[in-house]
Amino acid sequence: MQRVYLDHAATTPMDPEVLAVMTPYFTEFYGNPSSVYSLAAKSRAAIEKARGQVAAALNALPEEIFFTGSGTEADNWALKGVLEKQRSKGNHIITTQIEHHAILHTGEYLEKLEGGTVTYLPVDEEGFIRLEDLKAAITDKTILVSVMFANNEIGTIQPIRAIGELCRERKILFHTDAVQAAAQVDIDVNALFIDLMSMSAHKMYGPKGTGALYMRKGLRLENFVHGGGQEKGKRASTENVAGIVGMGFAMEKMKASLPQEKQRLTGLRDRLIEGVLKAIPHARLNGARGDSRLPNNTNFSFIGIEGETLLLDMDAKGICGSTGSACTSGSLDPSHVLMALGLPHELAHGSLRLSLGHSTTDEQVDYVLEVLPKIVAHRREMSPLWEDYLKKIGEKK
Repeated sequence: MQRVYLDHAATTPMDPEVLAVMTPYFTEFYGNPSSVYSLAAKSRAAIEKARGQVAAALNALPEEIFFTGSGTEADNWALKGVLEKQRSKGNHIITTQIEHHAILHTGEYLEKLEGGTVTYLPVDEEGFIRLEDLKAAITDKTILVSVMFANNEIGTIQPIRAIGELCRERKILFHTDAVQAAAQVDIDVNALFIDLMSMSAHKMYGPKGTGALYMRKGLRLENFVHGGGQEKGKRASTENVAGIVGMGFAMEKMKASLPQEKQRLTGLRDRLIEGVLKAIPHARLNGARGDSRLPNNTNFSFIGIEGETLLLDMDAKGICGSTGSACTSGSLDPSHVLMALGLPHELAHGSLRLSLGHSTTDEQVDYVLEVLPKIVAHRREMSPLWEDYLKKIGEKK
């Protein structure tokens, strides 16, 4: 049985070339970058090279890149750091209802313990925020707008430039969680008026345990991790040198192949979407279409199906997918993203995310299109929800 991995939004496999670049920093160049001898200098130089690689991919300056332990840490730092440093200006943060829990749970923390107030903007049925909603939510206490670049479940890409331009005009900081987008779309932080941006290495064929926060030059954020003087004294902890080296190389390599890979994945994505919608009656595509969707994202809802059951059936056929965010895997609650789109519980529970990557081929898409309709049909045969739905719309089983 072949293995078809279609959960690249959860994590990507390590690129062997990235691993090869990292390996010497585990075994040969293991010096602590903060030490004074030449072995340490090798580690320090490697970190600065990686900083330059990440910066170049974003049209940023090296000194604007700060390495973290994850994208979640970068999100936490952005929200908490802005509130703590700019409390004298205001305490209001605006975000959306469909953010990753790294943002939503941090917002809840700031409201409960740090005296912050947070507005969660609604989205339309494709997952876009409305600029007029954002304008209406801004008050004289607003200090930060945080809107994810592209949604991790449904792939919808927000109008980032328009949001950034509005924030710049109103002199409000703009943060975007680009953990899903950084490896999929071309990002120029200056052209898009981005002040803060979160990234994660393991979403771009790099290692887990390494992320980064872009922080526009001149911004002042409260430090997130206190202790030593690493990362210019802003983020203490001995650097994960090998992970940082891997992230820098992975991002440089991703940037070089982005145009070709984006075109290839978009073709596979659209063929998978059209194939599923054609082969499975009453299937729904969640999220936007065309260029407003991540090239590697598909997300469907099948009425009458439990998503977790669907995943197990697919796994038995060698296909790895997910129902939504990997960080909420195991939760019995329906996706907060799909609920925000206005889906009823029965559709939100029957969702399937298939996210493509470097290893995805035409043959694998063909295999999914052969297997998935049979699984859905089989499960619907046993589903009282499906029977009720057919009666409701006047169709026979």
